[in-house]
Order: sequence, then C-alpha cells, then structure tokens
Amino acid sequence: MAVRFLLLFLSFVAPLRAGADVVLPEALRSSIPPPGVEATSWVLQDQKSGWIIAASNADERVEPASISKLMTAYIVFDELKKGNLDADDDVLISERAWRMEGSRMFVRVNTRVPVGELLKGLIVQSGNDAAVALAEHVAGSEESFVELMNQTARRLGLDGSSYQNSSGLPHPDHYSTARDISTLTRALIRDFPTLYELYSIKSYKYNNIDQRNRNVLLWRDDDVDGVKTGHTSSAGYCLVGSAEKDGMRLIATVMGTESAKYRADAVYSLLTHGFSAYEGFLVYDTDRAVASPAVFKGERDAVEAIVAEPLYVTVAKGSADKLGARLAFDEPLVAPIDAGEPIGRLSLTIRGEPVGDYPLIAREPVGAGSWFGSLVDSVKLLFH
Repeated sequence: MAVRFLLLFLSFVAPLRAGADVVLPEALRSSIPPPGVEATSWVLQDQKSGWIIAASNADERVEPASISKLMTAYIVFDELKKGNLDADDDVLISERAWRMEGSRMFVRVNTRVPVGELLKGLIVQSGNDAAVALAEHVAGSEESFVELMNQTARRLGLDGSSYQNSSGLPHPDHYSTARDISTLTRALIRDFPTLYELYSIKSYKYNNIDQRNRNVLLWRDDDVDGVKTGHTSSAGYCLVGSAEKDGMRLIATVMGTESAKYRADAVYSLLTHGFSAYEGFLVYDTDRAVASPAVFKGERDAVEAIVAEPLYVTVAKGSADKLGARLAFDEPLVAPIDAGEPIGRLSLTIRGEPVGDYPLIAREPVGAGSWFGSLVDSVKLLFH
C-alpha cells in the first residue's frame, strides 16, 4: 500500500504518555551529567513520557526487598478499581499473616481488619503481615497471589522480575531490576492516581502503635509524594522515589546502597538533576487533531487523525526546537472507517532522524457515502 509522508516541524510543544520505556535519545540529552551514585543499579525516568533519562546497570538482577510490595499494592489497587474489592471490606487475619517476621503493622490473629487499613499498613508501615493478609484475601492464599504477581509482571512488561512472595522476604528466585521497578512505579502512578496518594502519608497508627513512613524524602521536599523503601542485609538499602514539579513527574530508583541516609540522598540528587536539566512536554493530547487526511467513498471528504494516547516527550532544557514530527497515512483511506481505527503513524524526529513511532487513529467514524459519490471517487482513485 502506498504511503504519503508529511513533514511537520513543531515550532511549539504543548503537555503524552509514550509507549514502551526507552532510553532518551542522545540528541535530547542535557550536557549536564547526572550525579555519581554508588549503588548496585539505578534509573532516572520521566513518568509521563516513559523515557529513561539516565541509568546504571538498569537490567542487573537485584533483590527488591520490600519494594516488592509495589506489586502487591498494584494488584490490590486493580481489584478495587474493578469493583472486586471495597476499602471497607473486612479481612480475616490468619495465623500465617500474624506470625510474619520483619516490618509489621501488628495485626492480631483472627481479627478482622478493613482492606483500607491494611493498605495503609502495607504502604506506610511496610507491613509484611498486611501484605500476606491482603494476598490471602484477594487470591485465597499467598501462593495463588504470587501467580497473580507474576502474571501482572508479564502484562506490564517486567521481563526481568520474578516474585515468590507478597512481602519481599529473601528467596533465591525472587528478584527484579531497577528498570522493572521504575516501570512498575510508572504504571502504578498512571493507572491509579487517586490511590497513589496513599504513598504520601507520613505516618500511620494502628493497634496503638504509631509508625513513620521510612521514605524520609517526604519530609525533605513537598514535591516528593512517594514511593517505597526496601532493605535486607543481602539487598542493601533501596528506594524508589517520585516527585512532580511544573507538570513534570520523575521517578528515581536506587538499588543496593550502603545506608538508609545514602539511598535517600542518592534518590534526591537524581530527582534534582532531572528537574534542573530536563523538561517534559505534551506534544499532542487525544482531544486534538494532528491532521485531517482525505477519505474516499465516504459521507465526508476527510477524517481527523489523533494520537492513540497522549504524547509526551522529555528534552534537555532549551532544546525543544530540535523536535519535529513526520506523519505517514495509509493511502488511499477508503470509507467506511471506524472510530479508533488505525489510519497512520506519527514519527517524532530529531534533526529529521526518527526517535519514536506512535499510531494515529480516526477520531470519529466515517460512513460510506452515496452511490454516486462512491462512483466519482472510484474514478478519482484510478488516477491517485
């Protein structure tokens, strides 16, 4: 099928969500280098565009410790969103959950605790007991819940992760990567923006025991609103943090550092670097037509093409003028065309070189035209 190209240079950039997580193209990187971070691995990512600004050993297999609870929360959030759970639902605390070691919210065996309270214990207090109680309530057993965790990991593209429990306790086959943890965090913020607010709670009192959130960055900077700490003797000190400033949200994941203080300092330095050296833009939203290509044999002569998802980009500050876009439409476009039907592609370019490819879809349906109009267009197509 023939394809028609239109080069559209963006003299503006307005506020998308890009598709797969990719490394920021060299042409868009800042001349300011990222800070040095002494850790097993780390990733700095723009949450909205998905582009990874900087990283070290991003795909190295690491022990995620309590950061594993991000996946536990993701699944519970999803069940709440689907209506399969309610925050007021009571959960019967099993002996297994009650006996969990490590960090706990201190639930009592054979008592009933609402899902909403267990989520706070999971997120704020990093309760291993809360993780098991929620897992058993959602799936019937922790083992069945682990199957959900791994299925969800595959669906989200976390190819470097494997889960063996809901809490993050050490296991030789329980692992992840800094890239996967950042991707999971990005998905959690994107898919459950209201429930994500739980990660900004600084302390939570349950069973007359008041515990502070271990993410000390919540006290350091009001722009920081999450996310999760982790620590075991084998994993070291880990932290994934997120902050939003001027419409741009960043995620910094640091794994395997030497102390709780250093993990916080490292994450904060990465976030500070990202906000000072980069800016994020929404190039096209789904309510704005990118172009109106011609349609043959239709009730209308053209159809509005829109991006399938909001299209965000990340650029070094002051480099937006390097951006361009190339539009390619299937040709000829012949009615009928359904709303949401793919009709072309948009390629982002840097100095004319493609750096990202995104589908364009029909904004509204275009029905078949009259028999006479179709006959006329059939003739036109012979010379198209």
